[in-house]
Amino acid sequence: MAESFAVSGTTKKEKYESILPQIKALVEGEKDTIANLSNIMSALKFGMDFFWVGIYFVKENNGNKELVLGPFQGPVACTRIAFGKGVCGKSWEQKETIIVEDVEKFPGHIACSSLSKSEIVLPGFNKNGDVMLVLDVDSEVLATFDDTDKIYLEQLMEIITGCVNL
Repeated sequence: MAESFAVSGTTKKEKYESILPQIKALVEGEKDTIANLSNIMSALKFGMDFFWVGIYFVKENNGNKELVLGPFQGPVACTRIAFGKGVCGKSWEQKETIIVEDVEKFPGHIACSSLSKSEIVLPGFNKNGDVMLVLDVDSEVLATFDDTDKIYLEQLMEIITGCVNL
């Protein structure tokens, strides 16, 4: 049985600085992609108290690429997302992190849950510089995400992409 996952600190920065080394240690030595990503999503959701966290993989479907739901924590989610659609599809298309303070104001937002109010989506790249997955993090509070989240979640993306053996 694994030890309990502890996140110390009161500020967002302190929580990230506590959680990232623990996540790195959690996946160290484990080679299974799904096991690692499942544990990372759980650690992130419960360590940071996010509403929803999950990975979407870029996959081929009848000659077209789309995002397909992978390991996540939270309410039921959208299973497939087209290139350029919603925040996840836009992050994939633009190859950059997108922070949305109010999802109702994001053109083309895909509402998997009406409880989601703000969002941050980060692309993960393969060795060729192509997006191979995106990390989607949602909050039920407006304007939850900022540059602190961007900085630390981009560090987490280095851990995540290092775990992927697809």
